[in-house]
This record gives sequence, structure tokens and C-alpha cells, in this order.
Amino acid sequence: MSGDFITLAWVRKTQGRIGEVTVEPHSAVPDRFHEGMHLWALAEDGTRRELQVEGLWPHKGQLVLKFAGVDSISDAEALLKCELQVPRAERAQLESGWTYVSDLVGSVVFDGVHEIGTVKNLQFGAGEAPLLIVKADSKEYEIPYAEAYLRKVDLDGKKIHMLLPEGMLEVNGPLTAEEKQEQNSSRNQEQKP
Repeated sequence: MSGDFITLAWVRKTQGRIGEVTVEPHSAVPDRFHEGMHLWALAEDGTRRELQVEGLWPHKGQLVLKFAGVDSISDAEALLKCELQVPRAERAQLESGWTYVSDLVGSVVFDGVHEIGTVKNLQFGAGEAPLLIVKADSKEYEIPYAEAYLRKVDLDGKKIHMLLPEGMLEVNGPLTAEEKQEQNSSRNQEQKP
């Protein structure tokens, strides 16, 4: 994610035969998406292209968008897994107590009083809540940014205070050398006749 843009939606799949895509909105602002709106599609390889919304409609709890110049399934396939963004200056004003998840990058995450690490990125589409990609020395954790775990968010101080379920960091953390060796031993045992 670039600091100059914010993500409003994530392209989940193609929809129809004339270039429509189904997107997962990451904005609860009413009427945030509209015809004529300009969005920038950020691909996984870091390239970005400008698109203009030609049409939109709700579909099964998601949103279907049709972009000008995207007129076939193959055109739409090029947008799969793209983040749909707007320049930071164009983002909607939020009500008090609400946060843009993109503002969380660079924040230090705490579980109770213990520091876990720093948010390096976000991952969308893995579940109900976006995942905070938290780096701590050589370890990396994927922590759901879910209201149930949040205690306090201090955007100015770049701190996120959470209360995580016991064992969550172990489940979402990297394997130790012993765990990797044990996993390889198990695989070797399963492969023997």
C-alpha cells in the first residue's frame, strides 16, 4: 500500500460477460461508490492504473462495478485481487471513533501490556476482518483487526492495544526450527509404505 492512496475495495471475482467485477467494499460510508467516480487499481505486482466507474449495483452483500474500457471477461480478469483505491486527499471524513485501516500501518501492536511488533501491511479478503501483518524481529504474525480484540487505537501515537485470545500468536506465528523438523518427520513417516 502506498501512503498516497487508500483502499476502498478489493476485487474478488469477475461477474458477467462484459467486464464487470464483484468487489468487497472496505468503506461503510453510504454512497461512497458512484457512477463517474475515478478509482486506481493497485495490482499485486505494485502497478496501478486509473479506472472510471461506468455502472454499479449491489449483489449478494457485495458490490458489482463496471468500468469504462473493461468490456470482456479477460479484461476483468486482469483486475482480480487488485485493491481499488483513491488518493488519500479524496477519502471521506469519518465519524468520531472510526478509523481507516490504512492509517494503522507503522503502528505498534500490544497484547495487553506486551509489545508484539509493528504493522507492516494489511491483507484483505481472508475473512470478515482485515489482517494486520505484524513484524517482530524475524517473526511475522497475521492478526485479525476485529472489534472483539480491540481495546484502544491511538492513531497519533501509532499504538494499537488489543486483547487477543490465548494461543492466537502461536497459531498465526512462524514455525520454530523444532516444529519444522517435527513437521518434516511426520511427512516422511506418512510417505513410508
